[in-house]
Amino acid sequence: MDVVMIRYGELFLKSEPVKRQFIQNLLRNIGKALESEGLTHRFELHRGRILIHGDEPGKIAEIASRIFGIVEVSVCTLTESTVRAVSRVAVKRATTHLADGGSFAVRARRQGVEGITSQEIGAQVGAAILDAFPEATVDLTRPEYEIFVEMREYGSLVYDCPLPAPGGLPWGTQGRALSLLSSGIDSPVATWLMMKRGCEIASLHIDAGKFAGADVLSRALAHHATLSTWCRGFPMELLVADAEPFYEALVSRPPARYRCVLCKRFMLRLGSRLVRDRHFAVLVTGDSLGQVASQTLANLTTISDAATVPLVRPLIAFDKNETVAIARKIGTFHPEPADLGCHAVPRMPATAAGADEIRTAEEQLGMDELVEAALGRIDVKIALNGKILDD
Repeated sequence: MDVVMIRYGELFLKSEPVKRQFIQNLLRNIGKALESEGLTHRFELHRGRILIHGDEPGKIAEIASRIFGIVEVSVCTLTESTVRAVSRVAVKRATTHLADGGSFAVRARRQGVEGITSQEIGAQVGAAILDAFPEATVDLTRPEYEIFVEMREYGSLVYDCPLPAPGGLPWGTQGRALSLLSSGIDSPVATWLMMKRGCEIASLHIDAGKFAGADVLSRALAHHATLSTWCRGFPMELLVADAEPFYEALVSRPPARYRCVLCKRFMLRLGSRLVRDRHFAVLVTGDSLGQVASQTLANLTTISDAATVPLVRPLIAFDKNETVAIARKIGTFHPEPADLGCHAVPRMPATAAGADEIRTAEEQLGMDELVEAALGRIDVKIALNGKILDD
């Protein structure tokens, strides 16, 4: 019988009451994801492992591999806890990989099974594989193929080709956060990292209208849709704020060199209001220290002063290559060219705007009134399982 085995990592380190709560969250999240795809399932809980019984184990494993709190997913054959039964299954699984030879290793462990050690299990299963495939060789250091055996009191699990999963903490265990989401590379990665740490996320996109490139809004919506595939079964909100009037004022009133700092302060002011009004805990940004003019340490200090709620910057010490690597992994990296520019960016932005200068510029801009007006021009988009739902 094939079952899906879920292995979790960090949850195992929690105190017993917290661990129980987190595992219940994890089961809820797995269940919601599978139900959203119409997959029937039944859970079986064991120490450090969750087994999922269902008619389509391959599909179940694929979906579970994108659920936070899980570190590894495997489609396993569940058999008796005897070396003979395990060896028979292992030889059958190895046929696809070792029929023409090659190197392999058996990785064995046991729990609650007496009279045999893990090393003995591995040696005996390996011997059975060598008998079946005499051209194969054992390589315990860098094998071409690995087969895993877990012999336990409730039965033995035999599997190969485990799927890596994101790890972290189950969605919803760490409260709600609002994330600033743009069309770029950084902000969706910052959002995903907060999701990985157990935060239930909604996002805020600042729509610059005619001051934004033609593809900016559609790319932000694509990011949001992709992020929703990492919390299947849970609708994700994207608040789209019509900020074109703000940019109209930005390019006509204050000194041009302060535009980027003022723009970021507008985002933090607006985001802070929404965090308070909609009962989020924190505001998340994709800032990375020194990456652009508005993210110098001096400017980040000046910009942060505009926030009236806690700010979280998951990427603050990341370099661009690290961020791009995560973006590729999670599906938010788009290599094709697109019009994603901002037409309000000045030729020479300030890299160390002073607080007094910015306060004066905000008075010229009428910042308070512009933030208040933007709060009344917010459209809500919902993403679910990778799609933006119709209004």
